[in-house]
Amino acid sequence: MSTREQGGPEVRKGLAGVVADTTAISKVNPETNSLLYRGYPVQELASSCSFEEVAWLLWHGELPSPQELAGLRERERAHRALDAPVARVLGELPVDAHPMDVVRTAVSALGALAPDAADSSPGAELAKAERLFAALPAVVALTQRRRHGLAAVAPRDDLGYAANFLWQVLGEEPAPEVVRAFEVSLVLYAEHSFNASTFTARVVASTLSDLHSSVTAAVGALKGPLHGGANEAVWDVFERIGPGEGAGERARRWLADALAQHRRIMGFGHRVYRHGDSRVPTMRAALGELAAHLGRSDVLDLYDALEAAVREEKGIEPNLDFPAGPTYHLVGFDTPVFTPVFVAARVTGWTAHVVEQRAANSLIRPLSAYDGPAERHLTG
Repeated sequence: MSTREQGGPEVRKGLAGVVADTTAISKVNPETNSLLYRGYPVQELASSCSFEEVAWLLWHGELPSPQELAGLRERERAHRALDAPVARVLGELPVDAHPMDVVRTAVSALGALAPDAADSSPGAELAKAERLFAALPAVVALTQRRRHGLAAVAPRDDLGYAANFLWQVLGEEPAPEVVRAFEVSLVLYAEHSFNASTFTARVVASTLSDLHSSVTAAVGALKGPLHGGANEAVWDVFERIGPGEGAGERARRWLADALAQHRRIMGFGHRVYRHGDSRVPTMRAALGELAAHLGRSDVLDLYDALEAAVREEKGIEPNLDFPAGPTYHLVGFDTPVFTPVFVAARVTGWTAHVVEQRAANSLIRPLSAYDGPAERHLTG
């Protein structure tokens, strides 16, 4: 939305339509309506690549060679366990603290302990990015397990990133079908150009603050329900409607009530996509395979019914959060932990943007249009 007072500057609320900088990391190709990571359509990456390969691509610009991938996996597995001071800090937080508050605290603590925290050279920044990438599954897992009074589960170095993530959360080795759906979600959530949290990370990086401060700020931005919290809201709606027989009619009644009360329908619409979120078909297919494996066709029935109702009433398409919410529920995550999982995926994109920002830095400092009282003076 843009406004302009007579004789004044044009104001674009929310920076809508403003091109703030260039990036080589990702874009939405308007000709194909496809999200590209370093030029590759994300649906192709999700179908053919591991999350580790995609992380390397975002950081380095090309997919890894077998030797580079092996090196990344070796380093990542060496840093999966939380350092004892970080585990102690998290253990002192209230069990009912919001999981995003726990993740934000963890990132800050990891930064305070990083021996190279002040080194902003590209090599040091990428090393810190890899360590954050490796440690976040343990943070998310500890957060969920503490909520249930369960002890932490030690990581395994014989499992890939996604499988070990679920092992540490659930305490059991997940089935390949579960790992597959989860890994697809990680790839699809890894990066999305100058979204609110990524832009926040770049603003902090532009001040020459450290990488962990940039990521901590990004976590704060992602916590908001208009950004990362949307996948949690989607499953809340599913629970409110209730899967099972008659879900279609219940979905239509719920939607009619929500529209009558002018409530926002979470999981639908997107500022960037004009013809539907290109990530949705891939995530919907993964959700379908997971639901079939688990015998949860009731969840798919509700998904399809609500999607059809919103399309009919509002003419808008779902975004990635709509299939991701029920996927994370079926995988076994508590609803308040959905957004921390988003953090574990998006940290790859955030840190790639921090490195890119530093490579050609300019302090991000926009102007504002003042609309307060005219100049006045104290009297008496």
